Amino acid sequence: MKITFHGAAQTVTGSKHLIQLDNGKKILLDCGLFQGMGDQTLELNTHFGFTSSEIDYVILSHAHIDHSGLLPKLVKEGFQGSIFCTPATVDLAQALLQDSAHIQEADITFVNKRRAAQHLPPIQPLYSMADALEVSERFVEVPYGQIHQIDEQVSFHFTDTGHILGSAAINLKIQEKGKETTLTFSGDVGRYRDVILRSPEIFPQADYILLESTYGNSLHENFSNTDDALYDFIQETCIENQGKLIIPAFSVGRTQEILFALNKLEVQGRLPDVEYYVDSPLSTKITEIIKQHSDLYNDRVLELMKADKYPFDFKGLKFITKVEDSKMLNNKKGPMVIISASGMAEAGRIKHHIANNIDNPRNRILMVGYCEPHSLGARLMRGEKEVRIFRQEYQVKAQVSSIRSMSAHGDYEDLCQFLSCQNPSAVKKLFLVHGEPDVQEDFKVRLERKGFTEVCIPAMHQTFQL
Repeated sequence: MKITFHGAAQTVTGSKHLIQLDNGKKILLDCGLFQGMGDQTLELNTHFGFTSSEIDYVILSHAHIDHSGLLPKLVKEGFQGSIFCTPATVDLAQALLQDSAHIQEADITFVNKRRAAQHLPPIQPLYSMADALEVSERFVEVPYGQIHQIDEQVSFHFTDTGHILGSAAINLKIQEKGKETTLTFSGDVGRYRDVILRSPEIFPQADYILLESTYGNSLHENFSNTDDALYDFIQETCIENQGKLIIPAFSVGRTQEILFALNKLEVQGRLPDVEYYVDSPLSTKITEIIKQHSDLYNDRVLELMKADKYPFDFKGLKFITKVEDSKMLNNKKGPMVIISASGMAEAGRIKHHIANNIDNPRNRILMVGYCEPHSLGARLMRGEKEVRIFRQEYQVKAQVSSIRSMSAHGDYEDLCQFLSCQNPSAVKKLFLVHGEPDVQEDFKVRLERKGFTEVCIPAMHQTFQL
């Protein structure tokens, strides 16, 4: 058998890993959209590097768009098989993919207006809402820990990775020519002692491991600092400076972490008395889905819920869904906190809020997660004094800050703890995916010191014989 890396190869987006058995059977692990890759993005998303109709099965690690976002295109181009994932991933992915389809259709309308003005022919979106809805028909729910026999050769089970609700490592057993091969794909690994979710589970000994490496050379700040940091930023920005605190936050996971932290501040009697808005229809929908899967929360949150049934709600919080209400926030005076998607500030309503508030030094843009190096969020975090938004240049006069403790990705200590259940000498190859090259090189050295002798950093579309 062989494996080819068609995404998240020396980058942190577009996760797609294709296993091909000797008899030609093809199993795709994730089918993610490339995001924030500048001028390369459209080209990367247009060409898979394989033929969609030849894929037999898809196994999806979790719902994030950089892992699931090209499933509608896969179906559009002829994929006929099942998509296996956890029940929570089904619920989240359906919402995220339909939102992505809406964005694809809206963006292409805008692009085609410009093309028409230049007397160029129109182009088609990557996929439509109809394609996203067809994906929903192909999902097959597989709970954590349940061994699922796909066919006579291939079985797998999911183990919880604590990254987002429903996130899983994929643990495969493949029978070929009388020999059994075990392969584990980590998906994205969360943090131990996460504020909401359970810690990553141990997984069976594997012959081959595909391991994410987003923060393979970094250590995060302690979780316990998050509440205090949020309080300080709100107090300084909204109370002392009478400004707006703008927080780009991913709809899945990060938005709910922020709401949970603000809820804790209210419980402690420390929540500053200002208006709080979640301005994202998707974030609103996702928050409701996450509330429905409380069985996946960690024991600390479940204990808290005995006294507070609504851990993502608090006084003064308003959810904004209508476009006209979102626009009104830009004209509304006075201090407020606006939480809006996307987390990298690359799309969605957050770009409008940044554009409307970036030139006021009383305001603050607070980044709370990973940003791909080409993204608007990354440019702001690098301290660029001028940024381009909606084809217009803006002077960065607002303060730009970040909270490093809120990442849903494990740092190198978390990743090493995730691997601690493995005998390094029994792992034939460990592939590092979902990371930037310099980070992966540093992490490779660390893993070799821990006894993993064959650590590989695949290039895009590179194939390995297993």
